[in-house]
Amino acid sequence: MIKIDQATLNFKTQTVFDEISLTINPSQKIGLVGANGAGKSTLLKILAGQQHFDSGRVTVSGGTTIAYLPQEITLNSTKTVLAESLTVFSDYPAWQREQELEQLVRDHPDNLAYGAEYAQVITQLHDHGFAQSIARAKQILMGLGFSDQQFTQTVDTLSVGWRMRISLAKLLLQQASFYLFDEPTNHLDLIAKTWFLKFLEQADFGFLLVCHDRYFLEEACDQIIELVNSKATVYHGNYSKYLVQKEENLARLQSAHDRQQKELAHKRAIAERFKAKASKAKMAQSILKKLDKVEVIDLPTANRKIAIQLPNPPSAGRIALTLKGVAHSFGSKDIFKNVGFEIESGQKVALIAPNGTGKTTLFNLICRKLNLQTGTITPGHNVTPSIFEQDQNIALDHRKIIFDEVKHNCPNVTDQAIRSMLGAFLFSNADAYKPISVLSGGEKNRVSMVKVLLSNANLLLLDEPTNHLDIPSKEVLLDALKSYRGTILFVSHDHDFVNQLATHTAFLTPDSAHLYEGSYEDYLKMQEDDLGKSKLSKGVKKPSGNDGSSDDGLRKQVRVLERQIERLESDIQDLENGYADLEYGTPEFDQQTAKLKTSQRKLAQIMREWEDLQGLL
Repeated sequence: MIKIDQATLNFKTQTVFDEISLTINPSQKIGLVGANGAGKSTLLKILAGQQHFDSGRVTVSGGTTIAYLPQEITLNSTKTVLAESLTVFSDYPAWQREQELEQLVRDHPDNLAYGAEYAQVITQLHDHGFAQSIARAKQILMGLGFSDQQFTQTVDTLSVGWRMRISLAKLLLQQASFYLFDEPTNHLDLIAKTWFLKFLEQADFGFLLVCHDRYFLEEACDQIIELVNSKATVYHGNYSKYLVQKEENLARLQSAHDRQQKELAHKRAIAERFKAKASKAKMAQSILKKLDKVEVIDLPTANRKIAIQLPNPPSAGRIALTLKGVAHSFGSKDIFKNVGFEIESGQKVALIAPNGTGKTTLFNLICRKLNLQTGTITPGHNVTPSIFEQDQNIALDHRKIIFDEVKHNCPNVTDQAIRSMLGAFLFSNADAYKPISVLSGGEKNRVSMVKVLLSNANLLLLDEPTNHLDIPSKEVLLDALKSYRGTILFVSHDHDFVNQLATHTAFLTPDSAHLYEGSYEDYLKMQEDDLGKSKLSKGVKKPSGNDGSSDDGLRKQVRVLERQIERLESDIQDLENGYADLEYGTPEFDQQTAKLKTSQRKLAQIMREWEDLQGLL
């Protein structure tokens, strides 16, 4: 159990935490949310023992062990990827000695001392089950995107992002009872994120997670803690439930605020009338003094959300972009080959691939940052592209203020249109004149996106457009891009963003690329369905010729499934109607929701089986 009791923390004149109290069960899977500067990372550091409250206390009891992954970490090592990962185990020195002795025994076969020590070390590692530890380390490393070949690569040759993955792997191998994750998905691609999410869903440990990927908060968390106005509020359920409960709380607070303001106004009016009479002047003063002592209900600042009106881009031909026979290699190493697909005007295409497959290389070829080696990449008729760079330090002129930077790149756009777009992207009138040099990563991202959206392009090439953005900023961007009437090809590791924006998914492999209709989630479901059909076709023989007996058997299976579908649809309808008698947030409400989700999952599975049988018929 982790308990925070009446804790306070101040940074100079800012109160970060004002007598907050929390009780965290180590089995809970909690998302920690709040605006930038609300104290999310600070709270994790305090729970990890790296920082302290000014007053109050933190107690950890019941044998709870805590592991902490900070947002940024420097891992300097000359060990191999696998060896560095294994350093978390107490038997690592013995394993390291085994590697040395293996070579010594090979070089000195007659040295009995080496042989005896080698046998002793092997026995120790076997007795302690170290082979299972190695297998687990490899499993986690591969889940995070490492290949077998990378296991022997030294850590010091890797990028910061890959080193962060090793740090995450080491943390997961510790098998602590509770984890503190500060933006653990920052350096993961979409496929590694999908693996990590499943890992968290199946894990028997709890965690406190800071993450700007809404999909993670939605799928991995059963509780949300919000930091706002120096206080911590607990919400039961995932991110969607948190939003609903927060809205209900805000409505109640607004109602209480309105009642209090009405009562205060009434009493002030009485006091004003009494002040005019000498006999009641003291009473008036007494009323006013009491009013001064009333603790006024403060309403939180409402998030500004402006509907974005984008100008219509110039019309283009039916095909916006065509790739044929594209291949690329670095030296003698082939990255990908046989890449070809067409993007039609108006489509919003997510480019997806595992790390190391060449996604960035292909995107840079399309953006003409790299010279094409093999094949052709042809824009369609009247297509004008605009590129959103992942590195905003390259894309922006740090000598300019925000407004001038946008105006310089969009000279034909009116000043009013620029101010409106900046306002929609959360830059107020005063903020529009801030120097680029003082902006945070998220603010620079938003400035660059304003430039792209006002560029009068009809093909947007977006490289990680959600980098450094919090959830509200992502929602603003998502609304803008959804309403954009041109064509978009984008790379993003944000699961929710890809699902919400993509109308098509281009999946890149070393041997080809395929364009699928639908989002990444649709693509994954299609892969599962294809796998199910493959298994079904192997298990059920399709009749040949005019023999109808096998078809009759399939039709019987279809009728059985149809009866199950009817019953489940009826059950789901009853469960949905039952919400009318339940109070939100109660155990009965949660039980009803769990039953509904189970029935919906069963229905989806049986529907897929029914479709497979229909296909065979």
